[in-house]
Amino acid sequence: MSGNGSQRPLSDDETVWFAMRVTYRREMKAKRLLDEAGIENFVPLRFAVRYRYGRKVKELVPVVRGLIFVHSTGPEIQRVKSGMPYLQYIMDKRLGAKIVVPEKQMRLFIAVTGTYDEHLLWFQGDELNLKKGDRVRIVAGEFEGYEGVFVKVRGARDRRVVVAIEGVIAVALATVSPDLIEVIG
Repeated sequence: MSGNGSQRPLSDDETVWFAMRVTYRREMKAKRLLDEAGIENFVPLRFAVRYRYGRKVKELVPVVRGLIFVHSTGPEIQRVKSGMPYLQYIMDKRLGAKIVVPEKQMRLFIAVTGTYDEHLLWFQGDELNLKKGDRVRIVAGEFEGYEGVFVKVRGARDRRVVVAIEGVIAVALATVSPDLIEVIG
């Protein structure tokens, strides 16, 4: 799934998903403060093996340093930003506008990435050419109902379904059998 939503003006009472950056690796601090303020947010995480006190431990770490999605109104996020100067909007350089992710697209992205599946492949927003692939829906199996783009992914032997937030981040699902996929457009 791709696209960064419409670039129409937002009303003050409209709650939307803002793609945001946090400087100096403070994404988990920002997440904690937003959670405490009752503001829904999402940091894409994955498991990584780290060494702590000479022992290997598996822990959740951000997939992309500094990335957080915040579900808020414009005025509310401005108020929060005044107390967190390290929280910044991600801008669409072509349009000069804040990147706002549509609700349905963000819920799908959270559903896919919130599993912390170790077989997911992660990419920065500009690393894949999604225009070369077909839009597909998975019709059965673990990812039934998910939609994305079916493309050849660098680092994988076969084509995969990719769920993306254009210009921000993309994730390739574990291999999905072609008989579980229908082309939707």
